[in-house]
Amino acid sequence: MDLSIIIVNYGSGRLAKACVESIRRSAPHALYEVIVVDNASPDDSQELLATEVPDIRFLPQTENLGFARGVNAGIEAAQGEFLLILNPDIIVLEPAIDQLLEFAHSHPQAAVLAGQLLNPNGSVQDSCFRFYSPFTILARRTPLGLLTFGRRHLRHVLLRDYDRTSARRVDWVLGACMLVRRSAMAEVGTMDRRFFLYFEDMDWCRRFWDKGFEVWYVPDARFAHYYKRASAQEVGLSALFHPITRIHIASGAKYFWKYRWEGAAPVRRAP
Repeated sequence: MDLSIIIVNYGSGRLAKACVESIRRSAPHALYEVIVVDNASPDDSQELLATEVPDIRFLPQTENLGFARGVNAGIEAAQGEFLLILNPDIIVLEPAIDQLLEFAHSHPQAAVLAGQLLNPNGSVQDSCFRFYSPFTILARRTPLGLLTFGRRHLRHVLLRDYDRTSARRVDWVLGACMLVRRSAMAEVGTMDRRFFLYFEDMDWCRRFWDKGFEVWYVPDARFAHYYKRASAQEVGLSALFHPITRIHIASGAKYFWKYRWEGAAPVRRAP
């Protein structure tokens, strides 16, 4: 098996169905399988995915495992040489999957590769980054990001000095769409299950870098992503009390504690 495509769903069954349909339309030339992990969705996702989405390996869970553990459940069942992890709100644009695989085959040190994510209006989403500092979380989730020093910090972290027209190595990429080389993962391990949501992708990319592998952003491979920051409507101090903001901050605390605020050892970064 060349490729295993893993989709972790929670309450987005119809989007997951559309994602699978877009994979079929893109018709990757590789021999592939599609694995859908459902994290005990509270809606009708499990019934819909089990009855209306043919030719997938469906893995319903009895509890919400979170993103990292959901991905790991899919990896455990996967047989592919490469693993393509997709959010259910991704639409594959032909021939994005083939382009990622071709790039991976020509860059053997690339352990993680991500395509370009597009908003519904065609604009480019932020999906490749420099590694965060603790301040980044506050700048992204609170009004501190609107201040001059906050905007300057975010421009740096969000790679606003990169025009996203050519492939390049980056520190980390969004877990919504990432192609992972199994042979590299055998050295690094799967996602850290301690992260329920957020920072599992940054942590994984950092671990690949630390083992001497590379993380690449490949903008020629394009995917539509119907993503919306859950706390984007919050303003002022209320943003700090938004449930998604609290999860983001908690995951950030786990990440920085794991690496002792990046002071315990030098972090390997993209050139």
